[in-house]
Amino acid sequence: MTHARGERSSLCDLFDRLGPDAPTLCTGWTTYDLAAHLVLRERRPDAMGGIAIKPLAGYTASVQNGLKARHPYPELVDLLRKPGGVFGLLPALDEAVNTLELFVHHEDVRRAQPSWEPRELPADLDRLIWKRVSSGARLTLRRSPVGVVLHRLGGGVTLGGPRQSPRVEVTGSASELLMFCFGRQKHARVELTGVPYDVDQLRDAPLGM
Repeated sequence: MTHARGERSSLCDLFDRLGPDAPTLCTGWTTYDLAAHLVLRERRPDAMGGIAIKPLAGYTASVQNGLKARHPYPELVDLLRKPGGVFGLLPALDEAVNTLELFVHHEDVRRAQPSWEPRELPADLDRLIWKRVSSGARLTLRRSPVGVVLHRLGGGVTLGGPRQSPRVEVTGSASELLMFCFGRQKHARVELTGVPYDVDQLRDAPLGM
């Protein structure tokens, strides 16, 4: 099983256990909303633009709400269990595109529940996450008001944010750095080192894709 399919299966199992009304880290979204978002992303390419482009967000929201209106929650979860669209035809593309997406959203659900703890990941998944974090740091940290130095526990350093500015050092495991860089700063177990004002600015910055 690929990492993408492993995350997909675990997330759907968690969706089933929690039901449609559980909180997530996605502001304003329940598990029902998040399941609809993930189904939309794979099965409604016409509506994907609004995920990243604000002028199209209204259409995307209407399609997402339509999915909820047409499909009871268990049906949406079942749709998500199998990769939809081109991802179902090309497992290598599913692995390349969906591993981090599904990992982050899996954590969005896990970390919104009480008493969550970080998972111990397979070594190859940890390496893959760090590779993606380090190669994408300039993109995910582009809206940071300060320079950022990411230190991976176990080895690895990369830079992001403005080149000529005060810097904040962020230290943690690859998965925690991923959550931090994807805008979940307050729910990532990392250590921040720097001037307190700069640290506070970074914690509140709109990071991510």
